[in-house]
Amino acid sequence: MADAIVVVEDDGSIREMLRYFLQSTGYQVRAYESGEELFAAEEEQEAPVLYLLDIMLPGIDGLEILRRLRGNVRTQDCPVIMLTARTAEMDKVAGLESGADDYIVKPFGLMELQARIKAVLRRARRPAADTLLRCGPLTIDTAAREVRLDGVPVELTYKEFELLRLLATRQGTVLSREEILHTVWDYDFTGETRTVDMHVKTLRQKLGDQAIATVRGVGYKMPTFFRERK
Repeated sequence: MADAIVVVEDDGSIREMLRYFLQSTGYQVRAYESGEELFAAEEEQEAPVLYLLDIMLPGIDGLEILRRLRGNVRTQDCPVIMLTARTAEMDKVAGLESGADDYIVKPFGLMELQARIKAVLRRARRPAADTLLRCGPLTIDTAAREVRLDGVPVELTYKEFELLRLLATRQGTVLSREEILHTVWDYDFTGETRTVDMHVKTLRQKLGDQAIATVRGVGYKMPTFFRERK
């Protein structure tokens, strides 16, 4: 049976376009108009390989759907891409902080959407190395996908964890936004490095500003002098 993708989109024309396109690329598609319809129909269904969620939905909006998915043991690890017409940074940050793996702003090209879906699924299916990374007050268990700061657990989204792991394994090395985008997201679209910037911002909010240094005109690095907070 083909892998299933769940689509929640209240615009009928966009919903049917996505259904037709995704089916044509080999996926089974379960498409819903609202969050209420989604939860009523999906309760007995096997979890899909991916969710595509519109943010602006009547009733239960996309961010609330995302929070509920992340709070359910059956769906907490399923990759989620947010579909949004919003361009404000805080709307995107809210999605990333709630556990979204990526977002795409409408209107979007179907080939770009397909590339993002492939990238998210490729990352989700890649096995984590069985190693323990220690960076100052940070302990990163890549097998258990757990992060502790000064011994206290820190909840990270899938992509936040992947970005942190990359920076930790290359501690002291400056990585360009383009290199991070290619390594963590497996794609390279001009102008989309804001995805990297927003994930760095949410990591700093959770780990402290000193955890990731900005190298102007180049990119980011995890400093080798990252030490325990006083």
